[in-house]
Amino acid sequence: MIGDGAVWIWRLADDRFKDARQRLDFYHAIQHLAAVGRALFGEDQTKLKSWLKPLVRQLKNQSAVKVVDQLEDILTQLPKGESAQAVEKELNYFREHQQRMDYRAGQRRGEPIGSGAIESTCRQAQCRFKRPGQYWTPAGDEALLCLETFWRNGRWHLLFPHNRQSDPSKN
Repeated sequence: MIGDGAVWIWRLADDRFKDARQRLDFYHAIQHLAAVGRALFGEDQTKLKSWLKPLVRQLKNQSAVKVVDQLEDILTQLPKGESAQAVEKELNYFREHQQRMDYRAGQRRGEPIGSGAIESTCRQAQCRFKRPGQYWTPAGDEALLCLETFWRNGRWHLLFPHNRQSDPSKN
């Protein structure tokens, strides 16, 4: 199960999918690393990118433990203030989700490390069913979603076997 850092997602996962592997969306994790970088370097994009790049690589290919250790080192060297508070907040985020950030193991198993593909699919379905002026009953919405899913997955012929000869791209 892939999710962002929202507490309710992980509570739902624990309740409904006890045996599922949980993974923090990689791109959400990167956003939190970037927040640390902005706290350290402000708007200096050059410094931010050069600091961020090796940490992103390390998080993806090695270990979240090493990234957390580096963030802890940074925090100990910062004077009290807004930057230290921002870094501490993000460090707590990484500590909380550390067991959900084994991206290397997920990649080895052929699992996605991010939720982009599913978010894109949801966005496409939302655009189809939530156009201005369209209103659906739950039954109608489910029926259209079923048809749309068969169409997108190339299984239209299962619903309409008599129409196998047609080329769906010409509709």
